[in-house]
Amino acid sequence: MTAAMQELLAILDLERLEHNLFRGRSPKLDWQRVFGGQTIAQALVAAQRTVDPDRHVHSLHGYFMRPGDTKVPIVYEVDRIRDGGSFTTRRVVAIQHGHAIFSLEASFQVEEPGLDHQVPMPLGVPAPDSLLDQRQLISAFGEAVPTGIRRYWERDRPIEMKPVMLKHYTSREKLEPHQNIWIRTTGPVPADRAVQTAVLAYLSDMTLLDTSTFAHGRAIFDPDIQAASLDHAMWFHRPHPLDGWLLYTQDSPSTQGGRGFTRGAIYGQDGTLIASVAQEGLIRIRR
Repeated sequence: MTAAMQELLAILDLERLEHNLFRGRSPKLDWQRVFGGQTIAQALVAAQRTVDPDRHVHSLHGYFMRPGDTKVPIVYEVDRIRDGGSFTTRRVVAIQHGHAIFSLEASFQVEEPGLDHQVPMPLGVPAPDSLLDQRQLISAFGEAVPTGIRRYWERDRPIEMKPVMLKHYTSREKLEPHQNIWIRTTGPVPADRAVQTAVLAYLSDMTLLDTSTFAHGRAIFDPDIQAASLDHAMWFHRPHPLDGWLLYTQDSPSTQGGRGFTRGAIYGQDGTLIASVAQEGLIRIRR
């Protein structure tokens, strides 16, 4: 297990302060702001800590309000909205410096049988073993990779990614706003469903917003673009081990008004549809 993966599991193990209060920290890195996936995952963990273990999250909806400060802890306050016969609802507010930086509502359900179908995984996607990882892409394309993207790829992260389409990273050609990207953790994830869903929530925020720039020949790392996640929604369909590659397929139906909207689906390598994601983010041209 890499040090980055050990750190991810550590920051997801929140400290309980009181009955409905929890405290989380950020990795000791030189990031300018807290990664959105971290806030989503930690808020989900806070909610999980107040729910019976036989109820599992099936959906979450969150709003980002302020950038998180990596230098100070984040306090998560849980509101136990409802405990029903089959469903449990929780609201979580993440607080720093006396202000809310993120809010999340999550719904949990007991296991029950029912109708079952899924959209199949896209056909013809190259296998991850045939693709280059991010560090190999830097070596292969060198200066053709923009500085901002190269810095992002060079960081040690708990998640390894292999994009299928490379034009977006090496040119400013306008492209169809969709992509497939293979993604996996850089170490084993405990066989605990609550931890696995938190890790899924963490990685679900990666690369999504960038897909909305494809149609414009841009990237969120361009110096004249101001980009930030505004909201994030996720639906957990089927439990699945996170011990291998996952296919994250994404598309962006619309970008307008300084906002980009993107959808995603996460599949296991065996074709199981694990989760669906939707996100809108700020895509503003600096003037």
